[in-house]
Amino acid sequence: MEIEVIRPQDLSAARLARWAELQASDIALDSPFLSPNWARAVERAQGDSSRPIRIAVMRQDDRDVGYFAARTGTVTAMPAGAPMCDYQGLVAESDLDLDPRELVTALGVQRFDFCHMLDEDPVFAPFARGHVTSHVVDVTGGYEAYAAERREAGTSVLKDSDKKRRKVEREIGPVRFTAFSRSRADLDTLIDWKRAQLAATGQTDIFAAHWTMRLLRDLFASRDPDFGAVLFTLHFGEQLAAVHLHLRGRRTIHGWLIAHDPAFERYSPGILLFQDILRWMDHTPYSRLDLGPGDYRFKRELANRGQGVGFGFVGRPSPSTLIRSAAYGVRAAAEALPLGRVSELPGKAMRRLDVIRGLR
Repeated sequence: MEIEVIRPQDLSAARLARWAELQASDIALDSPFLSPNWARAVERAQGDSSRPIRIAVMRQDDRDVGYFAARTGTVTAMPAGAPMCDYQGLVAESDLDLDPRELVTALGVQRFDFCHMLDEDPVFAPFARGHVTSHVVDVTGGYEAYAAERREAGTSVLKDSDKKRRKVEREIGPVRFTAFSRSRADLDTLIDWKRAQLAATGQTDIFAAHWTMRLLRDLFASRDPDFGAVLFTLHFGEQLAAVHLHLRGRRTIHGWLIAHDPAFERYSPGILLFQDILRWMDHTPYSRLDLGPGDYRFKRELANRGQGVGFGFVGRPSPSTLIRSAAYGVRAAAEALPLGRVSELPGKAMRRLDVIRGLR
């Protein structure tokens, strides 16, 4: 198999169409993060970088059979757009036979680190060191059918939301939902709320990097019918209560950045906004709301599907690969010990370091 490595901006119209064709063949690949437009948007946002975005094009019998995006450095590669990227995976023919170390070699690095690789990806599955679940809401049958399914599952999240909505209307004022808002002021408020959340929980400020803000604003400004970021807002009376910035694919809306005014916490405005989005989807081409990874109660209660993702690495024999293997060994040993939160520290340190690496 031949592997050609090119810049995202050098993808021809024919290759963009072929990539879209492969994505459309499997609903699991319908994530906007697996679109060529994601890699192209990240490349534009990051500009001239010492760790450029590259596309590995797999070719067999004189035709493209798969595509893979990565951010490459001198030694290691990471997912394109990490840590802002919630999914990774090969967009390829289902029977593709490939050793991922061939990809690492073609990209000119010693190692590729991944954090949310689709479990269905047979190429990378043997190299996963752990797994988590991304939560998905499938409303193919419409909102009412979904709501009935949630009730039968014993989940009262939607019923509770209806009660809180009535409470808001009694105590504050009308609840107003806006889809595809173009308000820059509301986008700025979302970013302020998210930065406050990150600071309060001691997490890395992902918006401090030069390219992340540029990426957000570029995607918000996009008018591409199949890709971009869309803003959803919820007002209580005249007050902004919750804001979501979601990415959109052809059939999937992906919950990317979500936040709400802490002053309205008792009304669960973020969940009310999700509920309105799910109702709104009845009249759109979208049938899936992907809530992304993260073991939060609201995700478990809203979701009726799960998408497994893995974290790990693929490396060629090298010092870099040995170092990563040793780090995972320490992590596995710590997590096997009954030390509570102390056992989680190596894993948390690795994730924080990867976030910092991705933002540089």
